[in-house]
Amino acid sequence: MIQCREIQADDFENVVALLNEGFGPRNYRVDALQRLADHRTPPGLPKYGYVLKQDQTLVGVVLLIFTEIHIGGRSHIRCNVSSWYVRPAFRAYASLLAMQASRHRNVIFFNVTPAPHTWPTLEALGFTRFAAGYMVAVPLLGPAAVRAHVGKLPPVIHPDRDLDQAEIDLLQQHQQYGCLSLICEADGQRFPFVFKLTRRHGGIRLALLVYCRDSETFVRFARPIGWFLLRRGCLLVKLDSNGPVPGLVGRYVDGRPKYRKGGDQVHLGDVAYSEEAMFQYLG
Repeated sequence: MIQCREIQADDFENVVALLNEGFGPRNYRVDALQRLADHRTPPGLPKYGYVLKQDQTLVGVVLLIFTEIHIGGRSHIRCNVSSWYVRPAFRAYASLLAMQASRHRNVIFFNVTPAPHTWPTLEALGFTRFAAGYMVAVPLLGPAAVRAHVGKLPPVIHPDRDLDQAEIDLLQQHQQYGCLSLICEADGQRFPFVFKLTRRHGGIRLALLVYCRDSETFVRFARPIGWFLLRRGCLLVKLDSNGPVPGLVGRYVDGRPKYRKGGDQVHLGDVAYSEEAMFQYLG
């Protein structure tokens, strides 16, 4: 008999083994689930996600990252649906996991790493694409530089009309996840950015754009940000898009969609509080 229930702390080892089975040896580790344990999940929502069980054996899993976000003085709850895997013999039950995950009301769901075989299921459940692919850009070749100063998030920073407490919290929390949280100052205004530094094949360092207010803001400050990143050995930035981004020089890769459901508060340039920002993979 197949059952679907919430993940418990004593499931961690079996969940990690199942995810490694689905996504590659040693790609997942208990640290990812421990990060969910430490994450401030809104009351009444799953802490880790759901599993499918046949008798006493786990045959499917989906991890969920619920977060309360404050934008413009209003709050909403978003949920990153991640690490969705069901053993091939039980794929007929995969939609059960997805339905269970997305049943919570007044939540904005998003999936940033959907496997191609899950796209039809996501679309049947009402998810739509907010990014068709991504662009790998050389920010140093962006538009003529505006006069701006780019620096790391300082230890002490105060909110004001240009930067509210919610964005400061986001910057600080992602810094704790190992991301690079930056403040760009121009014309007396502060603009927040978060990047995740990774390495591609061949050892080339790349910065994943995790958070900015919108893609246009990144393009505006691409060149000063590019200089800042270059001093840290990083020449390239990867950002979600729906085609080549005007003003940026680089290569667009199609066919790597990201999905959302329930609202447009998750947008291009924002994968904050997602697996891409929070988890450290071994692969």
